[in-house]
Amino acid sequence: MTRVVFLLVPQVHLLDLAGPAQVFSTAAGHGLDYTVDHVAEQEDVPTAQGLTLRASTEWPRLTPDDLLVVPGWRASTLRSHGDLAPATLERLAAHHAAGGTVASVCAGADALGRAGLLDGRRCTTHHDLQDELARRYPRTVVVRDVLYVVDDRVVTSAGIASGIDLALHLVANRHGPAAAARIAREMVVYARRNGDERQVSAMLRHRAHLVDAVHRVQDLIDARFATRLSLADLAGEAGVSERTLTRHFTEATGLTPLRYQQELRVERAEHLIAHGATAEAAARAAGFQDARMLRRLRARAGSVRAGSVRDVDERAELVNSSVG
Repeated sequence: MTRVVFLLVPQVHLLDLAGPAQVFSTAAGHGLDYTVDHVAEQEDVPTAQGLTLRASTEWPRLTPDDLLVVPGWRASTLRSHGDLAPATLERLAAHHAAGGTVASVCAGADALGRAGLLDGRRCTTHHDLQDELARRYPRTVVVRDVLYVVDDRVVTSAGIASGIDLALHLVANRHGPAAAARIAREMVVYARRNGDERQVSAMLRHRAHLVDAVHRVQDLIDARFATRLSLADLAGEAGVSERTLTRHFTEATGLTPLRYQQELRVERAEHLIAHGATAEAAARAAGFQDARMLRRLRARAGSVRAGSVRDVDERAELVNSSVG
């Protein structure tokens, strides 16, 4: 069981708290092992939006698998708000030292800085606070124009809605991008996990739509991308004809079902190669017959989009009525 503990500071922003909290509570609703707690230095915590929250002043027992999150608070300057007792800051530092992950949303990065967790690390915060954060903690590197930054189990985000992106990223890391995509779909948010990383998982990259039938087909391909799938079966999952599925899928994702499956396979193969597998072994594990198609797709990556000139393999999709 992973315990997610939110440390609440007076004038906390509701969305900084509620967005990530809903990600983890939704994950728990999908059967993932999460429990959410809220702690503070005082039981009644006023929020920036005028609602008073009730939190526990007793800290639960934490393990390295648990996550500490500090949501942001309303602050014209970091120096004038968000004071925490030395004992609280010591808890943040001790959890990280024990192997746990500590995260922040928006101004919450200042709490991590006060705890000494930003020294020698990269981080980010809300764009209005970046300059001050850099001045207050000169031993850190403040990364601008990103949603979040991950550096040695210290995860900082830009603030407000980006806290949702941060939480989805953490879920994806622990349970895979397909789980994060399901949660994002239920929350009706853009399923992005990209912080400062250049590459975004294809499972999330093509989920920025609200077409439920296409999401169901993507769920099936995500779960079985290394196997041969019948286009008829995929159409049956969507409750439409094969031709209608191909049209709707392409309109929603920019890819045909085959091209989507190919992207998943290439990503999986590249991951295996990066961890020491040969190209041949990685290609077969990802669902390719051999490494030739993998090499071809890697060389072509990004050069051709669905809806433009299709290659022989995509034409074969229509002929063979199958994916993979």
